[in-house]
Amino acid sequence: MLTGLGKLGRAVLVAAAALLTISCEDSNRTTVLKLAHGLDTGHPVHMAMLYMGKELRALSHGTMDIDVFPNAQLGSERETLELLQIGSLAIAKVSAAPLEGFVPEMKLFSIPYLFRDEDHYWRVLEGPVGQHLLKAGENVRLHGLVFYNAGSRSFYTTKVPVRSPADLKGLKIRVMNSQTAMRMVDALGGNATPIAYPELYTALQQGVVDGAENNPPSFFTSKHYDVAPYFTLDRHAAVPDVLLMSKHVWDNLTPEQQGWVTEAAARSVPYQRQLWDEATEEALSAMRAAGVEIIEPDVTAFQAAVQEMHESFRDDPVYPLMQQIAETP
Repeated sequence: MLTGLGKLGRAVLVAAAALLTISCEDSNRTTVLKLAHGLDTGHPVHMAMLYMGKELRALSHGTMDIDVFPNAQLGSERETLELLQIGSLAIAKVSAAPLEGFVPEMKLFSIPYLFRDEDHYWRVLEGPVGQHLLKAGENVRLHGLVFYNAGSRSFYTTKVPVRSPADLKGLKIRVMNSQTAMRMVDALGGNATPIAYPELYTALQQGVVDGAENNPPSFFTSKHYDVAPYFTLDRHAAVPDVLLMSKHVWDNLTPEQQGWVTEAAARSVPYQRQLWDEATEEALSAMRAAGVEIIEPDVTAFQAAVQEMHESFRDDPVYPLMQQIAETP
């Protein structure tokens, strides 16, 4: 019985029951890795993880597979991270924002206007800084695999359009469970309100929050356009999705299996980025067709509003990485 257990306790039992990683079929032993995420099945990230599973089956000659659990079936992002740590889940896709509670250096991605443009962003992720960040979770039992594109984050609102930081004043804006994301919204004049993503549609609909911030594909696939008709392309942050593996599960794979998983994950990245670019264009077009007002503001005022926040990191251990990013050509 699950009576008396907290949400995490129930999730642990669900995951543990689901996590039989070895199954036998026609006398062949297949290692099945359970992967959890909070997105729906039409999302480019979900499709990329299915592609990763296909590549893993091919690389391992059918001896390894991935079973994907979408739509937060095994819990919130924080809960799946905790399941990874205790080895009750093999792989999880989480946003870098809530990951900062486990790997503090991931706060980099929630610092607004840190990257000059998309090309600069990917040069950083594919270079020394990105590799350092993927390895930074090893001491908390999280093995980083790859970064997925989650685009740039922008504001959307239910009642009033946002054309400048002044329009955010007094608005309750949903953010991910990230102290840095909360500081960013507060610096721009809004009232940051952490809410789990699966609960956001109802929160927008019922006026619990006045808006949120996310990328166009997630906004569209979650049907938030039904309740939030204003989307402001201020592109204040580029927060990637991170594919992580339980260090416990990773360490129990053979070196050959580890190589297959690493390669399958790497192969899924260009596929996911292609799907993401297509999904972004399709989402923006569909949003316009649905009557969403898409606002492209002058971001100068937004950038100026967060400069003091940038300066506040001078004494933070993350500041050398901020300098490395600035110096990345």
